[in-house]
Amino acid sequence: MTAGTRGGKFPRAATGGDADLAVAAGCRVTAVHVDHGLRAGSAAEADVVAGAASRLGAAFRGERVTVAPGPNLEARARDARYAVLPPDVATGHTMDDQAETVLVNLLRGAGLDGLAAMAPGPEHPLLGLRRADTRTVCRAAGLEWLEDPSNDDPAHLRNRVRHEVLPLCRSVAGRDPVPLLARLAALCRDDTALLEALAEQALPDPRDARSLAIAPVPLARRAVRRWLRRSGATLPAGGRRDGPGGDRHPPSSADVERVLAVARGASAGTEVAGGWRVRRTGGRLRAEPPAAAAARSDCERPLR
Repeated sequence: MTAGTRGGKFPRAATGGDADLAVAAGCRVTAVHVDHGLRAGSAAEADVVAGAASRLGAAFRGERVTVAPGPNLEARARDARYAVLPPDVATGHTMDDQAETVLVNLLRGAGLDGLAAMAPGPEHPLLGLRRADTRTVCRAAGLEWLEDPSNDDPAHLRNRVRHEVLPLCRSVAGRDPVPLLARLAALCRDDTALLEALAEQALPDPRDARSLAIAPVPLARRAVRRWLRRSGATLPAGGRRDGPGGDRHPPSSADVERVLAVARGASAGTEVAGGWRVRRTGGRLRAEPPAAAAARSDCERPLR
């Protein structure tokens, strides 16, 4: 297995915990340190990871990535990181990270899929542990861990959720909210899986406009989301995603609603993310890539 560690702006709090547990479980482990180059001294952290890997009997590989310009630095750094990691990399996300993800997605207006957060399993083996548990593992193994000061920077939403929102939730609820939010994610995951199966069964061909138009809206939305991702009509994601079209971000809710409007005949076509265009012809939906959409637009432009 490959255990990913992060350097730069958004590193994991504990480095070596997941690799230690994996080696103890008998796995052949390669620890990969990814340096985003976003702050001074981040490259030196690779030496700490390499030393820990050597002590544990794990292989080591260091990677340096360039983070693309644009908004949402955390998302861009994540995409750059996963672009150099294998698809089955195991990360050190804990139950605390899961709770933060639920709240961050909630504040962004996510639906059930966003609230389901990260799926437990081989790629997220530590979701049942608390962040403090990983530090305990490191202490017991005599491993050094790294604390990134940028994790305290209130400019980033996740940091404010971690240091302000979760403590407030604890105070208001009178109990630790992290296990409750992790349970919410698990419940949403079950519901999401059922809705996906129902949508696949009810709408095996999402290009059938009439079927989309008369289907229950929650199922129609899921069918459109699935179709757009598999068609490539969404923004690319360097980060790991599950299932067919998993290398694409899910479409926005606005894109999905516009496509449903096309299926219902309220409009002949619509633009979606990445310059793609969805049209209805002969009762079927067609997703046109940017070049084809631009060529059609040029052909349909009136002569002067």
